[in-house]
Amino acid sequence: MFPEPDTRNEGSTGRPKGIRSLGSSYRLTVLGRLRGVLTQIERHDRDLGNQLRRCASSVALNIAEGSGSHGGTRLARYRTALGSARETGACLDVALALGHVERVDEGLVSQLDEVRAMLATLVR
Repeated sequence: MFPEPDTRNEGSTGRPKGIRSLGSSYRLTVLGRLRGVLTQIERHDRDLGNQLRRCASSVALNIAEGSGSHGGTRLARYRTALGSARETGACLDVALALGHVERVDEGLVSQLDEVRAMLATLVR
């Protein structure tokens, strides 16, 4: 679903190819699929729901900011996006463990895993 990371530079921007489509794919797929589970979580635990909304949004925002940055700033934004993606997964795990949701869509988990894998590759 997500493009393979390509560390070659795109023109003079120095932006890795594929990162813009990663941000776009994340917004359209992961965030879109989170809506239903987020609503369920908020019914039981408003604070956890808010935390999930913030960290999931942070992934998209930091990918976008990083794609327009250079050098260490870009790397820092991608690291922050990775941390937020991991936190998004942890929020889902906590919601499951506390019984706020019975299950999380496998496709959502798989797509989130792909985002984390691509970001981990980018920050190496």
